[in-house]
Amino acid sequence: MARIDESRPFIPVRIAVLTVSDTRSLADDKSGQTLADRIAEAGHILAARDIVTDDEEKIREKVLGWSKDEAVDVVITTGGTGFTGRDVTPEALEPIFEKRMDGFSEVFHRISYDKIGTSTIQSRATGGVVNATFVFVLPGSPGACKDAWDGILKPQLDYRHMPCNFVEIMPRLDEHLRRGGQIAS
Repeated sequence: MARIDESRPFIPVRIAVLTVSDTRSLADDKSGQTLADRIAEAGHILAARDIVTDDEEKIREKVLGWSKDEAVDVVITTGGTGFTGRDVTPEALEPIFEKRMDGFSEVFHRISYDKIGTSTIQSRATGGVVNATFVFVLPGSPGACKDAWDGILKPQLDYRHMPCNFVEIMPRLDEHLRRGGQIAS
């Protein structure tokens, strides 16, 4: 069963948070602030935080930039995962995933279902790897950000989490690049 191995050291992870919204600013960005607060409370480093509009190119450009920045280990986006015409975050990011993390979406929806029932199907939360950087695409509500962080990301971004976690495999995410693969652009 899942547990924390206290004999292992805690390793802070550098996390960038991107809010995707046509209407929010940093001053009223509750979802981005929820993530920033939880990142700090867990002992991780908020490496960057920004807001971009619901525009595929702007979203992709920001995430690609962070994925190439050695000061960023993980990118979390919030917003743009619904079904309206302006919700384009999965369309912006899934094409650049080197590896898709289907389990993230499945576990997110299971956790979300326990809280909001069938309304969880209105989110296209997803995750993957871009340029050896984990990328998680969350809905734009503080509740969804809390659920994803508390139920999935906080334990998986803790090196002490057993039986396995994302931190211990981070050094190997770029093996394909070292074997002659291409960096996403």
